[in-house]
Amino acid sequence: MSSDDKKEARHKAAMEKQKESVDASIAAADIERGVGILLTGNGKGKTSSAFGMVLRALGYAHKIGIVQFIKGQQLSGEEIYVRDHCPEIAFYQMGTGFTWDTQDRSSDIAAARTTWEQARAMLQDPNLDLVVLDELTYMLSFDYLSEEEILDAIRNRPREQSVVVTGRGGGAGLREIMDTVSEVKDVKHAYNAGIMARRGVDY
Repeated sequence: MSSDDKKEARHKAAMEKQKESVDASIAAADIERGVGILLTGNGKGKTSSAFGMVLRALGYAHKIGIVQFIKGQQLSGEEIYVRDHCPEIAFYQMGTGFTWDTQDRSSDIAAARTTWEQARAMLQDPNLDLVVLDELTYMLSFDYLSEEEILDAIRNRPREQSVVVTGRGGGAGLREIMDTVSEVKDVKHAYNAGIMARRGVDY
């Protein structure tokens, strides 16, 4: 047997073993319901990942609700696209901008409560297949909203509804109740090198 034939045989054996493992994992997953996903960490890409799931859900004609906490003063590409091309998506923004811009805790808390009521209504709506709560973790970190109220709403949402929460931190309670937790690590960021945020890439 030639060296190339041996490599091919080893590759085939490795792929067969991997396929058996993947097939076994798929067969073992027999629970059909919506999932809770937390996208956290200090790296770039959490909101981008969430909107990637929005695009995926739209491909299946799913009903979607999106609530953005903190963002809203500066237009973002995702907001523009949803507003102009996806009127069927329920979309709400807190609209106050970043808390370090407002510097008004009481006003921020009031805006957070109003925004949370929109989110809670979505989490109670059985017609929504996917709910994205963008930057919700900051509302917990800043103690603007009740952690237990948020956890209860996520736990008690309709069985078939999936929810995606984004933002840094969020606490152990949120991590505990979510089915999938992914942490985006900041290895390198253009901003730290003095490069300005890029329209269509960063916002």
